[in-house]
Amino acid sequence: MFNLLLSLNRGFRVTIACGILGAFGLFTVAEAQTPTKPGDALTVRSDIQEANSKTGVITARGNVQVYYPARKMQATSAQAQYFSKERRLVLTGNVYVLQEGNSMRSETVTYLVDEGRFIATPQTNQQVESIYIMKDNNQARTPDNTPAPPAAPAIPPAPTIR
Repeated sequence: MFNLLLSLNRGFRVTIACGILGAFGLFTVAEAQTPTKPGDALTVRSDIQEANSKTGVITARGNVQVYYPARKMQATSAQAQYFSKERRLVLTGNVYVLQEGNSMRSETVTYLVDEGRFIATPQTNQQVESIYIMKDNNQARTPDNTPAPPAAPAIPPAPTIR
């Protein structure tokens, strides 16, 4: 199954169903189908987009925004290329990725859809920055295994009056 939806709304939007991809060039906008579940779609919005039916590569340029609800992921970049045969998304140019509160900044990020894996590469003499939400496993717990409420602050004893 392959979905391609092009529409004008502050640039272009492409919606790609992340299921089994068929012949890339056989679908027109009028024939585009809805993914089996709305969250299965990887949506790319940008100023300019082009799709090559021979290579199966979709290229988006300018103010790129990526939404992939099935993986709770969103990203921004200057350019994105989706390689449909490899199911690989390559984001380049001031890339910012946000997934379930965790974030990553880099010059280039490759997302391998089937593996759910990110590969980030910085500019020369730069670094990748990632921020991960860490859960404290040493936090006190109640008998039903929920985090215990914070301890109440100690109240000083009332002064004695003589």
